[in-house]
Amino acid sequence: MSLINDLNWRYAAKKMNGKSISDEQLNMVLTAINLSASSYGLQPYKVMVVSKPETKLKLQEAAFGQLQVGSSSHVLILTVPLKMTEEYIQNYISLIAEERAIPTGFLDEFKKTLETTIVALPTDVQQIWATKQAYISLGTALIAAANQKIDACPMEGFDAAKFDEILNLTEKGFKSVVMLVLGFRDEKDTYANFKKVRKAKEDLFEMVN
Repeated sequence: MSLINDLNWRYAAKKMNGKSISDEQLNMVLTAINLSASSYGLQPYKVMVVSKPETKLKLQEAAFGQLQVGSSSHVLILTVPLKMTEEYIQNYISLIAEERAIPTGFLDEFKKTLETTIVALPTDVQQIWATKQAYISLGTALIAAANQKIDACPMEGFDAAKFDEILNLTEKGFKSVVMLVLGFRDEKDTYANFKKVRKAKEDLFEMVN
């Protein structure tokens, strides 16, 4: 039941106390993200990890002044490629071949599948698909943080264009889609004491026989 206890403990922290999480804790969250599920295992996203106070304050301003951004330990910004290219697919195929010690030729059919189902999509559809994959990793990160009693707040409330400018994302070929702030809750954050409200299981789940 420890996982359920962790999930009951967590909430979307609205105010952080400014203390830093350890390098080990950060590495655990990042490793969990790296191990997260994604379609085809392609991981069509990149995570920007921000700890510099000046940059966090710039991000806070672009997030409509929400205090948990600037007072956090780290801000993770999940980004997706502006365009999924054949080169992106080839790099993934080469990585599979290297990690599994197999000739790249054995992966020709898989490569073709990726090219016809992803690369061939219109750019906007590619980005929507990639964003869905990024959100899976966001959920994994939330669970990993809760497991270590690290507070977190997933956030969509920010000016993405300003984030992209602050982090030079366009030049890197990416765009921001969602962020996760990590740190420790402030004792004065009243949201920490609110009872968690969830649907009754019989309203949320329907067993189909």
